[in-house]
This record gives sequence, C-alpha cells and structure tokens, in this order.
Amino acid sequence: MDKDIVGQESMNQNIGYEIVTVAGGCFWCIEGVFKRQKGVVSVISGYAGGEIKNPTYAEVSAGDSGHVEAVQITFDPQQISYADILHIYWRQFDPTDAGGSFGDRGSQYESRIFYHSAAQKKVAELSKQELQNSNRFAAEIVTPIIAFINFYPAEEYHQEYSKKNTGHYERYRFFSGRDKFIKESWGDTPLILGDKPTHKKDIENVAAEDDLYKKPDDSILRKMLTKTQYKVTQQDRTEPSFNNEYWDTKKPGIYVDVTSGEPLFSSTSKYNSGTGWPSFTQPIDNKFITEHVDRKLFSTRTEIRSKFANSHLGHLFEDGPAATGLRYCMNSAAMRFIAQEDMQQEGYGEYLYLFKDE
Repeated sequence: MDKDIVGQESMNQNIGYEIVTVAGGCFWCIEGVFKRQKGVVSVISGYAGGEIKNPTYAEVSAGDSGHVEAVQITFDPQQISYADILHIYWRQFDPTDAGGSFGDRGSQYESRIFYHSAAQKKVAELSKQELQNSNRFAAEIVTPIIAFINFYPAEEYHQEYSKKNTGHYERYRFFSGRDKFIKESWGDTPLILGDKPTHKKDIENVAAEDDLYKKPDDSILRKMLTKTQYKVTQQDRTEPSFNNEYWDTKKPGIYVDVTSGEPLFSSTSKYNSGTGWPSFTQPIDNKFITEHVDRKLFSTRTEIRSKFANSHLGHLFEDGPAATGLRYCMNSAAMRFIAQEDMQQEGYGEYLYLFKDE
C-alpha cells in the first residue's frame, strides 16, 4: 500500500485542523518536542521531498533518495498558530548549517520547510526573515522554503521514539550537541510545555497510579518475597543467568513489578539475547521505569528501576536488535508474569492492545 499521505490534508481541513511539514535533522528530536506542545494533534516522523515512493530508512540513509528526515504535524489553529509552530521549530536545530544537523551529516538531515499553501509560504518567509534580522546568528539562515510534494511515514519503531526509548533519546540529544546548541543559542527561553503534569487531570492520574502501585512495607515484603526476589529488588543484587524463571519464557503476556504490580514489559518486545536473562527492546511505558547511573563493578552502566516501587529491575544496554538498538536486561526475580488470557481478570485489560496483531 502506498504510504503517501498527501490526501489526508483535505480530511484535516474538513475538521478545522492544519498540517505543517518540516525537517530539522533527526526526526526523533523534532517529533519529541512537538509531541508535548498544546494544540498539536499528532506528529508523524517520516521522509519528504524525494522521488522514491515508500522509501525505507536504509534508502534514505544512503543519501541519494532526495528525501529528508521530516515530521508532519497536525495542529488545531484555534489553540496554536502556524507562526507559533515555526517559532518553536527554528529553535530546535542550527538553521545556518547546510550540511546536516550536529552529529548527523548528509543530505537526509538537511533542514526544510515544506509549505502547504500560499498563506503558509508567506508566513514562513516572514518568519525566516525575522530570524535573520534578529542578528541572533552571524551566518545566513539557509533553511529552504519549498512547496510540499509528498510525505511518507517512517517505520513504526521510529514513531514516538522519545517516549518509547526516553533514555536513548535524551543521550542522543546530548551527545549529538543539539541540547548544547539550543542552550547556547536561546538560553532558558521557554519553547514548549514541560513534561511534568500541568493540568489537574494529569496530576490526579499520577496520584492515582502512585496509590495503585504502592510498594508494601518492608516487613510485608520480607514475607511475600522469596530471598532472591528480596535481594534483587531491595538490595540491587543480580540473579544467576540461565537459572531464573523467565529467561526462556515465550508465552504472550506482560511482566509487572513483583512488589507493586506496575506494568513493565510485554512479551511482544521480548527476545532471546543469549545472556540468560529476560531481555526486552523497550518497556510498555517509560512512565513506569527510571534510569540511574550505576558505577559498581568497575564500569558505568544504566540501572533500571521501577517508578513507583523503586525496585531494582536490571540494566539497559545499547546492543539490542535493530528495532530500537536497546537491550533491557532484567532480573526474573524482580517481575511477575501475567499471561495474556489472565490480564483482563487481573486488572491489566487496558494493555491487551499490545497483542491485537498476534
């Protein structure tokens, strides 16, 4: 099926939404920013401007497809204007760099504004000129403003990358130099809504989850957990490889914190890493895990703990499959497995969507 979504524009116009298509280096970073902006309905990472239909990431990465990594933003003009979208966009990359974006070099990482109408073209040109006249950058603003041609959504693992793989996303932004550039160029100018809950409903949801997944007192934990489970979750120990409960489990279902029940990982992202511990390419939801620097064992590793119970779960490594490049290496003793057929009964019915294609 042709993934070109040019025809979607008329549908959006019928319900009062508008579309913006822009490129500014790695699409993960542009998508991640706009995902959190009030008035933005959706953000899709993809490829735009080239002649190849339905290009793959490999074809675009080769640099000769004519496409750039781009995002297509659907927004509600009653809540945020096209000019405001560009105000945020300009602050996410170096608009004077014609060769790519920070650590990413190549034509596929060049910046672009693809206008969808004469009105958008005029606003974009004025926005670009205002930025140039501000003298914030000594060099010329080189981002071209060109007519929209096409847009093809990228592979699923690229979508919502900042949410699915928060740790890797944040490290990527830091080590690529993007965050440093934004800080030095724009200071502390607020550009987006923060990640922390800002609405009463969001705050209530977090409070409800905190209460729902509350860790029992230590006296209770010592009675409900085995010695191994207690040592792993409460004392940051590691169970033996190939001699634990779930390292070779293939049955469909989810894995939850053994102390609190908060959902952690799904069998849909589980794979055989050959390490002898249950390994996953991504968590069910990043809001249920936290990352910490672990300097034990004469090396620096990324420790993974559960959000609400603060249980030690395992470690995160960047040698996983191509889908995410990540390996969440977990301890079986830190988790409890709930089979797909038991999820509804045990109160995890909302996560059955994970298995809709199986």
